[in-house]
Amino acid sequence: MRKEREQLVPEARKEGLVVQEMSEEVLVYDQKRHRAHCLNRTAALVWKHCDGKRSVAEVADEMSKQAGKRVGEDVVRLAVDELAKSQLLEGSGARRWRGAEGVSRREMIKRAGIGAAVGLPIVTSVVAPKAAQAGTCRASGQSCGTSSQCCSGVCTGGVCA
Repeated sequence: MRKEREQLVPEARKEGLVVQEMSEEVLVYDQKRHRAHCLNRTAALVWKHCDGKRSVAEVADEMSKQAGKRVGEDVVRLAVDELAKSQLLEGSGARRWRGAEGVSRREMIKRAGIGAAVGLPIVTSVVAPKAAQAGTCRASGQSCGTSSQCCSGVCTGGVCA
């Protein structure tokens, strides 16, 4: 079982994504699913190294070289699981990876110690509203019942200010 896990090679999706690299995180917008994902530094590094050729051990080794300190295979496995859940990995490889190790975030913190929690991979995802949904506030002069309905945030006498 261990040999099988080590030989699995995840591949990051490239099609249908808009990627914006920030100083400490990477923002990824999935145009097909209309979801936005924020990858912290650790998750972003794993995603970057998921080229469909490297194993977990190889990704961990490469990250260790870049970070100047040891990055464990469990961290890479957890990141790959998070990326797979967010559908940021290619096809069948993503499904094979999910649950390959079965290490939960809670278990990872126990293994690594509470101080290592900062370095754990985190992928935060949100559904992005369509343009019509995003622009639902009422313009000045339109009728309103509450201030939250108005673009200005002010509803006076049943009319947006």
